[in-house]
Formats: sequence, structure tokens, C-alpha cells
Amino acid sequence: MPKKLVKRILKLLLGLLVLPVMYFLVALLFTFISVNNSFKPEPTGKGITVYLLSNGVHTDIVLPLKPLSTGAEVLVNPLFTKGADTTCHFVAYGWGDKGFYLNTKTWGDLKFSTAFDAIFYRSSSAMHVTFYTQLKENKNCVRLLVNSETYMNLLNTINKSFKCDNNTAPIIIQGACYNTNDCFYEANGTYGLFNTCNTWANSALKDAGMKACLWTPFSFGILSKYH
Repeated sequence: MPKKLVKRILKLLLGLLVLPVMYFLVALLFTFISVNNSFKPEPTGKGITVYLLSNGVHTDIVLPLKPLSTGAEVLVNPLFTKGADTTCHFVAYGWGDKGFYLNTKTWGDLKFSTAFDAIFYRSSSAMHVTFYTQLKENKNCVRLLVNSETYMNLLNTINKSFKCDNNTAPIIIQGACYNTNDCFYEANGTYGLFNTCNTWANSALKDAGMKACLWTPFSFGILSKYH
């Protein structure tokens, strides 16, 4: 093999290695830079309860299903889940790649084509909605109290992520779920290397005026702002 060709191949391989390392380092830097540092949760006994919920990789924003005296319009309904449990008090919202959501229930199900399409903006997105009766605080579940304005800003940002029909109703993905208390909806936006599920959650917090990362693809970065 000619030396020039060998050098070109080595340079290409080096470039392929450097790019993900640079992405990771820049992502870490932006994760540790905080925005909206003046935000303060409401004191105990006041405000509306919200949660930030993580499975270690992905972040959901959890809001009350029926908050009092806000005039808020919640687009989703637990009746569309298999369990149809109307006693639920909270709803968790997560945005992500549709192909990954629907075809990768476990990491063992992950295919190269699914990951490639997700990373390089080649597929559509979906909203994953999960209903809960209650949540327990731990290192992956942070409880916050916010005022009605912050809550409304959060909900409005989340609602805009749903793709709706001509009657402004969210479009449910029939038959798609993980358990009896969740369902999927069509969503706006395209998942990609710089627009991930955690980027979406972090942006929602930023838009609501809450403390967040400058930018992050990591779940731990979001929760770290409130631990």
C-alpha cells in the first residue's frame, strides 16, 4: 500500500477520533456553565410542585396533571393509556427520537441504523408521556416548587413540542407504549447530535426562567443544578 494512502487513512481515522472527543469536552464545558442563576424555587408550602426525573440517561419534566387556579390547558389524558388510570396526579413529558423511542425498549434492541438516523437528523421525533400517582424524591428525582408564571412557561414550551391535528389536538401514536401508564405522541422538531432529549428538557427550563445549563446533552448536568 502506498505511503501517501496510508497517511491519508491515518489522518482520516485521527479526525474521526478527535471529533467525538471535542464534542464531549465542549458539551462538558457548556454543561457546567449555568444560566438563570437568579432563579429561586418557591418556599415550602407555596407554589406548584414540579419534578425533574432522570433514568441516568434521559430527563423528563414532570408537571401536575390538574394544577389549581392556573388556567393551564393540559393536552394529554391518561384515558389514552392502557391502564386508563384517572387517579394520576402527575404527568412526565419527554421528547426524543421517534425511531429510538419506538424501536429500542432496551439497549440490547439498539440498531446501528437507528442510532445513525438519530445522530444525523434523519428521523422524526416523538413525545413520551407517562402518568404517575406519586413520585418519590431521590438522586434521580428532584422536587421543586415554582410559581404559576414559571409553571405556565414550562407547560407552554412543552405543549408547543406536540404535533397537533387541524383541531389542535395532539396526534397519538396508536399502540405505542412501554407500560400501562404511558403513551407516545407525534412531536415537532428533529433529534440530532446537538438537539437531544436532554437538550430539549434543558431548553424548556431555560425558557421558563429556571436554572439550567448553557447547553447540555447530558441528564446529570440538568439535575446537578438543583442538587
